[in-house]
Amino acid sequence: MPKTRISTTVDADLMARARRAHAGTTDASVVEAALKALLREHRESEIDQAYERAFREHPQDTPDDWGDLDAFLDEAARR
Repeated sequence: MPKTRISTTVDADLMARARRAHAGTTDASVVEAALKALLREHRESEIDQAYERAFREHPQDTPDDWGDLDAFLDEAARR
């Protein structure tokens, strides 16, 4: 995998805490882990937003070809 060199300044305490959390690894590994976590969080947020949009556009109590989900859930809860 190709690598990109970065040079930046970060909060010293934040970097020290990250280094302790990832003891035995390089600063580059710490930064890569942080970037992966950032992208994972961003993707999870995109998925959550898509679900929110879908539920707004198609409320649960809207009957469809499969039936009425609320009525089904009410009946299932009674059993």
